[in-house]
Amino acid sequence: MTRLKPGMESQIAEIEGELKCGLEKVSWLPGFYAIPPEVQIAGTKAYQQGKIYGIDAASGAAILALDVQPGDHVLDLCAAPGAKLCMLADMLGSTGSLTGIDVAKHRLSACRTMLQKYSLGDRTRLFVADGTLFSILPVNSNLRRMEGSIDLEESGSTFSEWTSRRTWKDRQKAKKANATGSQHLLAPSEPELIYYGKHSGLVGLRKSDVLCPAVNDEACTSGYDKVLVDAECTHDGSIKHIQKFEFWGWKTLDRRVLDAERTDNLLQLQLNLLSNGFRLLKTGGSLVYSTCSLTVAQNENVVQQFLSTQPSADLRKLGLANTWPCRSGGIPKTLRFDPVTSQTSGLFVAKFSKLST
Repeated sequence: MTRLKPGMESQIAEIEGELKCGLEKVSWLPGFYAIPPEVQIAGTKAYQQGKIYGIDAASGAAILALDVQPGDHVLDLCAAPGAKLCMLADMLGSTGSLTGIDVAKHRLSACRTMLQKYSLGDRTRLFVADGTLFSILPVNSNLRRMEGSIDLEESGSTFSEWTSRRTWKDRQKAKKANATGSQHLLAPSEPELIYYGKHSGLVGLRKSDVLCPAVNDEACTSGYDKVLVDAECTHDGSIKHIQKFEFWGWKTLDRRVLDAERTDNLLQLQLNLLSNGFRLLKTGGSLVYSTCSLTVAQNENVVQQFLSTQPSADLRKLGLANTWPCRSGGIPKTLRFDPVTSQTSGLFVAKFSKLST
């Protein structure tokens, strides 16, 4: 499945010629086109020049379910590898803000590269952080801007325009990580900001104001308008992912997908991600929880457990789904995509809104 970058519709014929196949419009999903499964887009100019994206239709549906509106502050709590993040940025356009979180720095760095490739990073900020603990709210009008000139002593405490050039301190840290083989370590204890766009709202602000964690119920009034929790899972509904085990070896499948201890740990992680994403949501805002697992344990069971502990969470019906090739989940108002029903990879989708308490 391919998504066309908005504004590239006039170049469809040229892209088809390069791919040597037709782009078949997906009637129920704007901007998406079906291509034969054997067609690889990664090596094409259209992909390298940022005209097309590789993303499954079911994943696109999860983004549409979030119903992003101009001016929204959006949080993607599990942002890597970046295709959904880019779609969110496209939907926001030149308004609002987008915050992407991932626990693995090398994966989030790939997101940064993707945003820059598609020229979508202007209103985005990326944090390497544990999504179950992340607590930084969107930039809002209450933050105090630095006024007047900034002397040398204070210049380090304020955000200047982002640059890809690393400081001497960062280069030394990277050198040390390479020497110890720890360059792929997971998130540090404190969120690490690795990118922010020119209009993300950070330039000129005090770092202490921006990076201050939310306290008590502050998010109810100053939190995110929309939150996506596309949680880590066993990926057993992803056709492409399962096919990789032919190369990785089926013992790897047993360890990553079928191991009971790993699954138990994942269930707790999924519940914690969903709970923290909801905590950061503004009252009246919307959250979408999704996984590409086909199991009830990672989907309906997580949703039921979450609802039992969150009286302000309201499970919402997805009106858009009336035209989608999907079926109802095991809980009313939830949805399931699968290869048989939808001709897509498997995906579970549940949408919540936050009620006033």
